[in-house]
Amino acid sequence: MIPLDSVIDDLVAANRILAGLGVLDGFGHVSVRHPERADRYILSRSLAPELVTRDDLQTYDLASSVQDGDARAPYLERFIHGEIYARRPDVRSVVHSHAATVVPFGVTEHPLRPLFHMSSFLRGGAPVFEMRERFGDTDMLVRNNAQGAALAERLTGAVVLMRGHGYCTVGATIAEAVFRAYYTQVNADLQQRAIALGGDDVTYLNDEEAKLSEASNRSVMARPWGLWKAKFAPKEQA
Repeated sequence: MIPLDSVIDDLVAANRILAGLGVLDGFGHVSVRHPERADRYILSRSLAPELVTRDDLQTYDLASSVQDGDARAPYLERFIHGEIYARRPDVRSVVHSHAATVVPFGVTEHPLRPLFHMSSFLRGGAPVFEMRERFGDTDMLVRNNAQGAALAERLTGAVVLMRGHGYCTVGATIAEAVFRAYYTQVNADLQQRAIALGGDDVTYLNDEEAKLSEASNRSVMARPWGLWKAKFAPKEQA
């Protein structure tokens, strides 16, 4: 088990890293399952990710109710995190982003597919969550547990797209969820360029190529994570 103090340091770093990489801006968020309580998760109060410090973190149960009497304003869409953790015991970290390059794949007939080895985690596809199917016309935000649960049902792999909104990535560690959030965005950009050049004649990774690449990427995950922490979240700022 990773010590709670180290997990908190990494969560603060993840906020800074995702902002530095352009995955998050003033909106979006990243969380981690509590290392000592599988029925709890840790997430910042409602704050721009780049500004998050240890003191801004709050603990929630899986119904996304804040614990310890913390009265500070939470993120409106915290239910994304609670319901994913409730449905997916394998998930230890969740990222929610509105990255502009990814949004078009949730509103067109072009599925997001792994174009290069760094996005091999997309081999299982990126299903689209359509809020209208169950909830009619809304402001597109995941504002309650029912909406969060419907989103979590669509998350069958590493990534789920949200029509007209953004996307979520998950991982077995904070580093993996961040890696996937970043390279989902990179893949979306590359895929749009490839489609512009080649139309439907684009060669994607096949399942075996993606599976082998994913194993390789997992084995060197510490390399980009270490770089990103040093660049965007040096220890004295965490």
